[in-house]
Amino acid sequence: MITTSLLSINGDRLNDSINRLARIGKQPSGSICRLAFTPEDLQARYLVQQWMVEAGMSVKTDAAGNLIGTYAGKENIPALATGSHIDTVPSGGRFDGVLGVLAGIEVVRTLRDNDLRLRHPIQVIVFTDEESSMIGSQAIAGTVLLNAPEQYKPKVGESIQACLENLGGNWDDLATAKCTRADLTAFVELHVEQGAVLENTQAEIGVVQGVVGMVREAIAITGQANHAGTTPMDTRQDALVAAAQIVLTVQEIARQMPSRPVATVGYLTVSPNAVNIVPGQVELTVDMRDLSKDCLNQMRMQLKQAVEAIATATHTAIQITPLLNVEPTPAMPQIQDTIELVCRELGLSYCYLPSRAGHDALEVGRITDMGMIFVPSQSGVSHSEAEYTSPQQCVQGANVLLHTLLKLDKIY
Repeated sequence: MITTSLLSINGDRLNDSINRLARIGKQPSGSICRLAFTPEDLQARYLVQQWMVEAGMSVKTDAAGNLIGTYAGKENIPALATGSHIDTVPSGGRFDGVLGVLAGIEVVRTLRDNDLRLRHPIQVIVFTDEESSMIGSQAIAGTVLLNAPEQYKPKVGESIQACLENLGGNWDDLATAKCTRADLTAFVELHVEQGAVLENTQAEIGVVQGVVGMVREAIAITGQANHAGTTPMDTRQDALVAAAQIVLTVQEIARQMPSRPVATVGYLTVSPNAVNIVPGQVELTVDMRDLSKDCLNQMRMQLKQAVEAIATATHTAIQITPLLNVEPTPAMPQIQDTIELVCRELGLSYCYLPSRAGHDALEVGRITDMGMIFVPSQSGVSHSEAEYTSPQQCVQGANVLLHTLLKLDKIY
């Protein structure tokens, strides 16, 4: 029997699987359009299910439509889980989510090729609709809004109830999809970085410290629309001037925080939006992200105080309405340490970094120990046909995933 330290995934097989899945939903531009619940999504799920079965896994679809493949372990104990998603944004790339799913299947293929079973069962999960509602991972975490189906609006136009039924799920039984530590002992997700930190630092692997929390606010500024020529500067109630000060304040709040959070004003509308009228109304949004809940609370408080001062100075009325408050999920230190150790043993350079994009691991990490592994994204590009991670980098990430799971099997 092969020594597990010498195990390596079949890189050609992994990259062939990535290329084959990329044909489903491929657009003339080269991008991938595989929205959740569409025929393309169903076709891709069917192919992935075939690969799971061929790898020796039993496969089920839970009430949330999550596709779950299980490779039995030697003992009747909670599973070690991995996986990600295969749905895309309207003009997505071939690696986002897909790499994590197919690398998980490749891990199981490698174990089966070598007639190996771990103590724990290995689960590979394809989460439902990660790119929009995240209903799959929320259902597993028990954070889904069971009494509010209207909050889950699939991009395909059908109701969420009908969409789940098309996948073999069932909205009425959604609570049955919830897992606990008695089901999952740990979850490790491999993903492309979708940023440029690894490339800029020339690190081959990212050891993810956690998935950031997110706060979103809508801000409405009401001033007085008036004639741009006849209204003196010192009597104006210019809503856009107030908005400009808020935009700069948001930037400064993020820059002065020691944990290096990010904050963005990404949406802004001006009314009447005419060249010769002082703006009377502005609506904008603020998006703030960090690994620290305390930092996010402090940023929100500072924004509120600044907005009150700006309203007084500009003689405008400003209202803040909360849109979203997602708490961060830290990666388990023990899993971070294990990923680092694997990188050292495989001779791969690495760095620690947070995930500033949302992932299924954000939700699953609320019910069990979670870790994430990043591989580089060329030029930091994702959600685009230009998204690229080299075949070698995909193989490196999959091997780190394999050996991380092998070590965790002995730790847990």
